[in-house]
Amino acid sequence: MLNKYARAFFTRVLTPFAALLLRLGVSPDAVTLVGTAGVMAGALVFFPMGEFFWGTIVITIFVFSDLVDGNMARQAGVSSRWGAFLDSTLDRVADGAIFAGFALWYAGGGDDTILCAVAIFCLASGQVVSYTKARGESIGLPVAVNGLVERAERLVISLVAAGLAGLHTFGVPGIDILLPIALWIVAAGSLVTLIQRVVTVRRESAEADAAETASGPAAVDPSAAGSAGQAGQVGQRSEGDR
Repeated sequence: MLNKYARAFFTRVLTPFAALLLRLGVSPDAVTLVGTAGVMAGALVFFPMGEFFWGTIVITIFVFSDLVDGNMARQAGVSSRWGAFLDSTLDRVADGAIFAGFALWYAGGGDDTILCAVAIFCLASGQVVSYTKARGESIGLPVAVNGLVERAERLVISLVAAGLAGLHTFGVPGIDILLPIALWIVAAGSLVTLIQRVVTVRRESAEADAAETASGPAAVDPSAAGSAGQAGQVGQRSEGDR
């Protein structure tokens, strides 16, 4: 949902910056790697110490690399399967680091086993939500559903809440409750999204199997269809949630 509108806006805003990096000889892959490293540092260094405000600032700066690298690849005409794979894979790493940082805080200084478990659930469910779409597409299904909470929503809800909760260290009372609320929202939303995608894949697979049976042995192999569909997307870095 957020992905559809916010990504287009920020892509336009960041286009001049992407062009500048290309002129300086920076590659899209380098931006992807540096961006992921920055997100991981912000999440795994600051969050376990309870420094949510500064951790969020660092993560926010580097998370925009996900838009910059794809923009650079398109401008330079160097989009590739490898770039798309690297970008999508490192997105999962960065997302995992953010929720791992929350879990480490609640397992340590935050001293809350339940919220630690909720953060771990957010981490795991986010990975599985991404996998369901990728796996469905790999067997030739469109997976024509996004779901309630996509990657953009997971990041915005979690990071905005974490940044505001971090103001507690500056003397703002009671605001630290926002992070637990956000984690519960992301956990519930991720579960709903997972169910939505599983139901969609089940329906689409049943329809595809029925169509294949009706058309006889000349039907196209779903795995081949998936490969063909992916071939049409060659050169596109991750343009949204998986």
